[in-house]
Amino acid sequence: MWFIFGLVLGLVLLGFVWLVVAKKLIFTWYEWLVGIVGFALLAFTLQNFFGSFSEMEPQAAWMFLLITGLPSLLLLAVAWRLSASRMKKA
Repeated sequence: MWFIFGLVLGLVLLGFVWLVVAKKLIFTWYEWLVGIVGFALLAFTLQNFFGSFSEMEPQAAWMFLLITGLPSLLLLAVAWRLSASRMKKA
């Protein structure tokens, strides 16, 4: 299962890099930082969510999804909004 998770994670990152290169997008350092932290927190959340379910702890899995998953989605939304508003101005 973790092999598949790693493959999907690698494909998502590869797709993002191809999108950035193809559209010639330029991001500021803080957009990169917020996006990387949000993506890392999302990967951490998914790993612990599935790990808690495999250990037969569904309540811990759902709480972990809420406590770390929601901030990861907020960070990714902030990174997207920062870059979208800056590119709209240009």
